[in-house]
Amino acid sequence: MDPFLQAAITEAAAGLSEGGIPIGSVLVRQGIILGRGHNRRMQQGNPILHGEMDALQNAGRLPAHIYQECTLYTTLSPCPMCTGAILLYGIPKVVIGENLTFMGEEALLKSRGVEIEVVQSEKCVDLMRRFIAANPGVWNEDIGEP
Repeated sequence: MDPFLQAAITEAAAGLSEGGIPIGSVLVRQGIILGRGHNRRMQQGNPILHGEMDALQNAGRLPAHIYQECTLYTTLSPCPMCTGAILLYGIPKVVIGENLTFMGEEALLKSRGVEIEVVQSEKCVDLMRRFIAANPGVWNEDIGEP
């Protein structure tokens, strides 16, 4: 398995072990992880701290050209909010662990020239399916559903 997707999966597992939603992400430039994170919405009571947002926050403030040389790895297809951050900072490529349990804004990303690679990792699918089955209310809240 790709070591960067594996790093995102490790982040997702960390989020689950903390009582949160198992979604992880890493921001990579030239083979180096600049930021890693996982969904901490439950742990910190922060409605915007999705895995991708946490990875970007943990990467710290970067010049615009750095983002434009990065790949974002995420265990789950990016929601509209995370898609907006990807577009805002011009991240050119997103590697997605899976999009079977949730299909985010991949069409929008593609329409704006972002390269999308969907792996359909069984580890990612299993993490989300088990979490959603056990916590449907928390999951719906995370994606803005009633």
